[in-house]
Amino acid sequence: MSQKEHRQPPAFIHSALRDHNSLALPSEIRRASGIIIMGRRIKSLIFTTDIAIIRNCNADAVLAVYPFTPQQVIMDAIISASSIPVVCGVGGGVTDGLRSVLLAKDAEAQGAFGVVVNAPMRNQTVENMKKVIDIPIIATVTSENYDIEARLAAGASVLNVSAAERTAEVVKKIREKFPKVPIIATGGPTEESILRTIEAGANAISYTPPSTKELFRVIMTGYRENDTAKAEPLEEEDLLELL
Repeated sequence: MSQKEHRQPPAFIHSALRDHNSLALPSEIRRASGIIIMGRRIKSLIFTTDIAIIRNCNADAVLAVYPFTPQQVIMDAIISASSIPVVCGVGGGVTDGLRSVLLAKDAEAQGAFGVVVNAPMRNQTVENMKKVIDIPIIATVTSENYDIEARLAAGASVLNVSAAERTAEVVKKIREKFPKVPIIATGGPTEESILRTIEAGANAISYTPPSTKELFRVIMTGYRENDTAKAEPLEEEDLLELL
């Protein structure tokens, strides 16, 4: 028998409360090879800043990028509350230069596993950032025409491909030119699009979860369908046993 046939299957420890409503990412993401950062293999990143979702999902890491100027207090809140590694956005559009460098330094001090720089950020800023932090700089790429070589030379070590419906195509073209560079990419909304992106060469997949409103819609529909089922109140003896 092969070594693989002797391997024990995974052992699951279930939670009566958390398993019931936790957010499971598409299983297809597990087929990715992953990116190892500080000894942790990361195949899936959940693209959110919602702490409740972060605490109730099975992603390997958090992609904490948001459409406002980055702030230390937000980074600290997410990193402190998360039980999984976090990579933080530190600018790229309006936020650049010394401010982004200082944000990156603070992110590392707070425990981030990496920092994300958006496409418009100047390479000079990335170079300065690389001088003061020891965690990976993840560069967002929006098309195959982006000057990836210059970004890597400036100090970026991971690419984050976000090209909407063309993501798999862009990943494939980048992989042909840069066969060894680690690539995170948006997987899209379907199992097929996730697999297509992995097959194109992505090492890890970023996944956008349903909104809290969408998740609540499913739960509330179930409550309405079973609104006659009322919870039994705990007796005083039961409460004393719980204390």
